[in-house]
Amino acid sequence: QVQLVESGGGLVQAGGSLRLSCAASGNIFRINIMGWYRQAPGKQREWVAAITSGGRPKYADSVKGRFTISRDNAKNTVYLQMNSLKSEDTAVYCCAADRNLYGSIWVGITAGIDYWGKGTLVTVSS
Repeated sequence: QVQLVESGGGLVQAGGSLRLSCAASGNIFRINIMGWYRQAPGKQREWVAAITSGGRPKYADSVKGRFTISRDNAKNTVYLQMNSLKSEDTAVYCCAADRNLYGSIWVGITAGIDYWGKGTLVTVSS
C-alpha cells in the first residue's frame, strides 16, 4: 500500500501563490508516476499536472505557464507551485500515484488510478 498526504492549501488572493506538497509513504517503489487533480464545488474532478519518476512533467492547458510540478525523491514528496492564481482555481486539490507510467495520470483521466490522497482545499478570493 501507498499513503499520500497533501498539505499547503489555504486562502489566497487572486494573483497570489501557494505551494502544495504531497508526501508519499509505504511501498513507494511501486510508484512510477504522480500527479495532481482538483475538484471545484459542483464540478467533476479534473486533472491538473503529472510528473514521472524520471521527472518529466505534463500540464493541463488551464494551468500551463502558471503551475509547476516537481519532486524531491529523497523526501518522497511531490510539489505543485501555483502562481498567478485565479478564482477559478478554487478547489480541493488531490494527489494521485500509480504504478502505470503512461496510464491514467499521464493521460489525464481519473479512472483506474492506484492511490489517492484525501486532498487539501485551495480558496482563491477575487
